[in-house]
Amino acid sequence: MITVTVLHPGTMGAAITAELVAGGHEALSVTKGRSENTWLRGREAGATAYDSLAEALSRSAVVLSVCPPQAAEDVAAAVAAYGFAGVYADVNAISPQRVRRIADEIRPGSAVVDGAVFGQPPGEGRATRLYLAGADSAVELVASLFTDSALYVCRVGDTAGSASALKMAFAGYQKAARILAGVAHALADAHGVGDQLTAEAEVMISAILSDPEYLPSVAARAWRWAPEMEEVADTLRAADLPTDMAEATARVLTFWKQDKDQFDLPVTHVLSQLRSDKEPLNSGTERARGTYAGSDNKQGPGQLTWASVVERVTRIELAL
Repeated sequence: MITVTVLHPGTMGAAITAELVAGGHEALSVTKGRSENTWLRGREAGATAYDSLAEALSRSAVVLSVCPPQAAEDVAAAVAAYGFAGVYADVNAISPQRVRRIADEIRPGSAVVDGAVFGQPPGEGRATRLYLAGADSAVELVASLFTDSALYVCRVGDTAGSASALKMAFAGYQKAARILAGVAHALADAHGVGDQLTAEAEVMISAILSDPEYLPSVAARAWRWAPEMEEVADTLRAADLPTDMAEATARVLTFWKQDKDQFDLPVTHVLSQLRSDKEPLNSGTERARGTYAGSDNKQGPGQLTWASVVERVTRIELAL
């Protein structure tokens, strides 16, 4: 049995926690300052709750970071501040540059494993892929946590950033295609030809444009997808590739921030939110470069408090 601290169990994190527990491992969550929903998700997944991050880290061999992408560096810096000596696995949707900053500058553990999750939360017959990159022994330890689980582990190299690069490449296409479909349906709807657009799209091989009923689920996740598209833009920029599409997709997603986690909204409402007479909330997506030494706010790991990280993650999850 391996003890793992999961920071922080949202929908995906809770499902991963449940897989850890089902595999015979001990999962810990840190609940102090977190919302009741987070606490309930962790408990239902079988995690043991701790008020203190320090106490949870002292018992753990692995930390699994599953948080909004814009909080990834803050969470890593908070763990680093306690001198955690185990393996730190970051499975957030962040750019390769960001995960390398975490590994090389923040150093939240003796080894950092770069991870990327593909698919829906595991469980209930759903198979999810977990791509891992990093040093052999660290990757093997993290992979062993999910033996015979609904998480299918794939290794993509021994360099931190490889798994995240794969995630950025896939997410850039997947999310931008859906946002383009949303804008197309909003345009057709404005001219009363929405049914005709759907009918025409049904002739196509791709189902993205032919099924507008999925758009409310896109709007419900816009609060998390917008920062992810900023990470995609950073990845493209580092590769000397055009960032326009990714940046535009992130901006369109901000029109739906107020629809956070409302999966049952009517399609007509979701399309109407894209009209230009509605200013997007926070039109620049909130981006956190982290609070490690050398970042824009000049705050080092030793100055970062766990309470401030918890407050930030909670604010991201609840207020956007």
